[in-house]
Amino acid sequence: MNAMSILVWLVVGLIAGWLAGEVTRGTGFGLVGNIIVGIVGAVLGGILLSALGVSVSGGILIQILVAFLGALILLAIVNLVRRAT
Repeated sequence: MNAMSILVWLVVGLIAGWLAGEVTRGTGFGLVGNIIVGIVGAVLGGILLSALGVSVSGGILIQILVAFLGALILLAIVNLVRRAT
């Protein structure tokens, strides 16, 4: 993994985390937290879509969409855990 791919992961994570935070209103975690949520969401979204047999290859917009979907799922899980405690 080179510096450029790490930068792409960070940008995709930032965009996806920010979008997910905006959609869920008020459940964001700030800039660094949203990047982490976006990156973890990208992994989660990729795993879930692959398990469903959906091809996740494509350009940057597809990567952002997959990360966004994963980040939404991750935020929903975090919100359920917060409410349970």
